[in-house]
Amino acid sequence: MAKSLYITVLGCGRLGSILASDLSQQGHNLVIIDQDKSTFAHLQAEFSGFTLRGDAAEMQVLEEAKLDKADCLIAVTGKDNLNIMVSQLAKAVFNVPLVLTRILDPAREEIYQKLGLTIISTTKISAQAFLQKLEQISS
Repeated sequence: MAKSLYITVLGCGRLGSILASDLSQQGHNLVIIDQDKSTFAHLQAEFSGFTLRGDAAEMQVLEEAKLDKADCLIAVTGKDNLNIMVSQLAKAVFNVPLVLTRILDPAREEIYQKLGLTIISTTKISAQAFLQKLEQISS
């Protein structure tokens, strides 16, 4: 196995819980943050990381998550502004080497990339997948 990383996942919805569960099974050290305690029920039983209930917009929560020790932050809440804000803090204040940020509004992608963030637009990726499938069927 490759080196074990310390990864912080922001958001324990469908995507965050899948990522956290899979990364945990791969042997990485995980902490997942969400404001809603009930979302932690989405995690698979095999999840061996830590859950942290709190508002990631608060520095105290990020400090409690030991974000300064993280090798990677994955921000996947359903709120673009929260994902962007925490991603910028992770890079500028906590010096996290790898920050991956999900956004839902593809119109914002270029702006945030100019800020040095690694952006993944799930809306854009989904649209491309649908168009690709449609093209396969129609050709």
